[in-house]
Amino acid sequence: MKIVICGSNGFVGSALKHHFEQEGDEVVGLSIRSSSSLESIINRVNRADVVINLAGASILGRWSRSYKQLLRQSRLETTDKLVRAIREAPHPPHTLLNASAVGIYDKYHQHDEYSRDYSDDFLALLVRDWENAAMRGHSSHTRVCTMRFGVVYGAGGGAMEKMLPPFKLGVGGKMGDGFQMISWIHLEDLVRACAFLIDNKLIEGAVNFTSPEPICNLGQTRIMGKILHRPTFFTLPAWVVKLIFGEGSVVMLDSKEVYPRVLQEGGFLFKYPTFDSAMEQIVRAQG
Repeated sequence: MKIVICGSNGFVGSALKHHFEQEGDEVVGLSIRSSSSLESIINRVNRADVVINLAGASILGRWSRSYKQLLRQSRLETTDKLVRAIREAPHPPHTLLNASAVGIYDKYHQHDEYSRDYSDDFLALLVRDWENAAMRGHSSHTRVCTMRFGVVYGAGGGAMEKMLPPFKLGVGGKMGDGFQMISWIHLEDLVRACAFLIDNKLIEGAVNFTSPEPICNLGQTRIMGKILHRPTFFTLPAWVVKLIFGEGSVVMLDSKEVYPRVLQEGGFLFKYPTFDSAMEQIVRAQG
């Protein structure tokens, strides 16, 4: 296959690129900027089998007015240009896999893909607009899947790169009250799920990319301490998180209990369904 990845240099994109190249596929990186012409993008996606769009600035940060604009622009303008190119390509891809996030869901309910209990905060509205932009790529030639990522854990990058150092030093601990649910996925399962969606052409629309076993922050903290053989007495109070990240603190403090119903009903088997199994692999890989 020919697979075009927008955002191929990031933590997730690099893993996808490595996987598909190992499988013998041709992987083409695509960077879309405000100066990128529509014609140049059409040339890159034309005759591709699959396009994977991961473009977007990190949501982990202080959401100033300018950073909010960057979060929207890096997702919506990029996706809009990409979708227009796919629709105008003479030979468009049969599949568009577009990144999304579990931030669309509210913090009060359990969710699968059939849930309509969406939040109404900035992040949820951004995700809804992002998915709507991606779904405009749907046609008789191209199906679209929006991959609602939970927190992505893996060795050598992502969220775990920031979490491990304080725990290894013995100063790790819960965040806020620790009762917030975390929906997460191991990087290897994320990559495998992408390949699964490419092969299972009847699946379309929203797909939760989360482990079947979400975990509360306190439970996660205890497991990390146990596997690393370190104490976990420290607490990062919610008010400190809010002071540092402002409105962006919802990413760390809001509960998201999300289940991957579509993947499981489709027959996908997780290699790392529990946080224990994922954490043990990450620690072994990082040495």
